[in-house]
Amino acid sequence: MADVTAHITGTVWKIECKVGQQVNAGDTLVILESMKMEMPVEATEGGVVKEIRCTEAQSVNEGDVLVVLG
Repeated sequence: MADVTAHITGTVWKIECKVGQQVNAGDTLVILESMKMEMPVEATEGGVVKEIRCTEAQSVNEGDVLVVLG
């Protein structure tokens, strides 16, 4: 299992994955908005999305777990 975390403090602008989806390393899973800039959060490794721990428009802090891959 791998946790995909927020690399900045911001707001979840869009979730680009679904539970059960197969993803590859480098795929964009979530897009964060911070200071009017969109920042993609990418999968660090390939796997299946097991859990999404955020919702669109939610505020997140750097280091918060956004997606769990298995």
